Amino acid sequence: MSKTALVLFGHGARDPQWATTMRRVAASVLVRAPEMRVEMAFLEFIEPDLAQCSEALITQGFDRIVVVPMFIAQGGHLKKDLPELLNALRQAHPAVNFELAAAVGEADSVVQAMAAHVAALGSL
Repeated sequence: MSKTALVLFGHGARDPQWATTMRRVAASVLVRAPEMRVEMAFLEFIEPDLAQCSEALITQGFDRIVVVPMFIAQGGHLKKDLPELLNALRQAHPAVNFELAAAVGEADSVVQAMAAHVAALGSL
């Protein structure tokens, strides 16, 4: 049986408080699915990076890692940098299934939530 982990992947920032919202998302996922393993990884500035996070999960027996980009839309990091990172991980760990989800901001439910939030600002 496959052992699955979700990795919320963010850009990262020099200010450690930047990751607060991602921590809130991870905590909310665990409320909805307490059996799920949810980790965070970052492209730069904040650790762990994707390789460090993946290595730790693999060491713990996870053989399916779903990377969820916590970005509003596809840009250079998601079109170029992240695929390169995943290709390196796939080469280093051929027995592990690395899956790449769409950018979270491209999901219709997220677009609709952002639209509702922005529209509500107009009625303040």
